[in-house]
Amino acid sequence: MWFKHLHLYRLHDTTPIALEALESALEAFAFRPVSPSEGKRLGWQRPAGRNGQQLVHEIQGHRLLSLLRQERLLPASVVREEVEERAAEREAAEGRPLPRRERQALKEQVVEEFLPRAFTRSQRIDIWWDTRRGLIAVNCASRARAEDALDLLRQSLGSLKVTPLAVRQLPSRSMTAWLEDIASRPEGLQLGDQVELKDANDDGVWRARGIDLDGEEVQSVLASGRQASRLGLDVEDQLSLVLHDDLTLKSLRFADALLDEAAQQEDDDDPTLRLETDFALMAQVLSGFIEQLIDWLGGEADPAAPTS
Repeated sequence: MWFKHLHLYRLHDTTPIALEALESALEAFAFRPVSPSEGKRLGWQRPAGRNGQQLVHEIQGHRLLSLLRQERLLPASVVREEVEERAAEREAAEGRPLPRRERQALKEQVVEEFLPRAFTRSQRIDIWWDTRRGLIAVNCASRARAEDALDLLRQSLGSLKVTPLAVRQLPSRSMTAWLEDIASRPEGLQLGDQVELKDANDDGVWRARGIDLDGEEVQSVLASGRQASRLGLDVEDQLSLVLHDDLTLKSLRFADALLDEAAQQEDDDDPTLRLETDFALMAQVLSGFIEQLIDWLGGEADPAAPTS
């Protein structure tokens, strides 16, 4: 269950919800399979799987929630081809071009007919809620999926005041400075081997992987005025990742030593205990790194709290 990608949010609600109340709130929105007439459905599931008993696991102020997103796969090309075929038949029979409004109605009819026969795809999304730091992180690849997860949490709780985590220094400017000048790097910061540099005038993107980021090739590209939009980081033999200019943490990889430490913990083949052990170790490493990252980027900014 080790996280792969994280979208970070600051929680503005000052009154924490009790664990029992949270469990009850999620239960009302537990996952149910998508119906034949639905395109997608989201709902909460037990993080430990079928053998789990809880919708929320809490260890030392860190809460783990999981939701399942299930959608029906109906390719747009399939719908388009069927609509074109039916529209051509109608036009031939009626001797007139099919108006846009009628073509749209035809498309809706095709989707309604085909949707129940479409395959389904399921995706698990984890939410890490650090109650002590007022931080919420969503483990998924896209920002849109993260917002879907937060919408479900907001619906379950009735209200959820969060904003994307913001810092005082632009991440792109800081990452560029770290690349250009070794002396500008904060103590403890180590670069990985991945980078993406964007041109200010949208003149393409330069990407590299598996190279020395302090080498002449990177410096030459930077000299043309490009800014870092993604940068690989290594964190004290605990974690490697790619930092994006919107503060998203991608391609998380935990060090072998940490994974070995987790594997050596006694769990008596209990999947729930194994989950909680891994989660506790992971949350400890991630919370420490995020605090460090915020400090590297000049501290946290103070955006206006959302109204809903």
